[in-house]
Amino acid sequence: MFPKFNPVGESAVLLEIDEELTPAINRRVHALDSYMQANSLRGVREWVPAYSSMLVIFDPLLVEISKVQSWLKDCLENVLDNEAQKAKKVVIPVHYGGENGPDLAYVAFYNHLSPGEVVRRHTAQTYHVGMMGFTPGFAYLLGLDSSLETPRLKSPRTLVPAGSVGIAGGQTGIYPLESPGGWQLIGRTDMTLFDPDQSPFFLLAPGDEVQFHAVNTGAFL
Repeated sequence: MFPKFNPVGESAVLLEIDEELTPAINRRVHALDSYMQANSLRGVREWVPAYSSMLVIFDPLLVEISKVQSWLKDCLENVLDNEAQKAKKVVIPVHYGGENGPDLAYVAFYNHLSPGEVVRRHTAQTYHVGMMGFTPGFAYLLGLDSSLETPRLKSPRTLVPAGSVGIAGGQTGIYPLESPGGWQLIGRTDMTLFDPDQSPFFLLAPGDEVQFHAVNTGAFL
């Protein structure tokens, strides 16, 4: 039964709201995040929202885990989904295929589609930023068309260019920095997703909506 409260060592508890990874469940996580910020508990140091869970870190010398769990239950009972921060919609232009998307042909082959149909289906969806992680500014996007689901590479690349758009299982995402990575690369954007000299540092935030736009559609007609 959900929600579940699982102790993580002596100074943290993992709240699992649901086992499903859906935009609706994720919006509830981020609404809870906003509510917790407005109704903090002494002794709670920080918390980390994920797809359908929340890791809460506390000081056991200041607050008992039972009180943390009781606080979380109260927050869950009182939170409204519309309390999440208002999402913004970001349109991201992408150069699909070729050197920008070296795995587009494989994704098409794996799913019995043409490269053009992969691009069409990838750009037809509106994606939801479920959480941030892996590297600064990396947004995990929910909403990938199930017909495009493709396993990660068996051997990750040692270097993936910044701006690369990839697919891994039922997720899609954008590499904000040059880094190793094992996602299937289908395109690349020129947009900057992480800039430590700007405020905010990140182009995307949890709860945002993302729409991809193919700048080289004619190449697949």
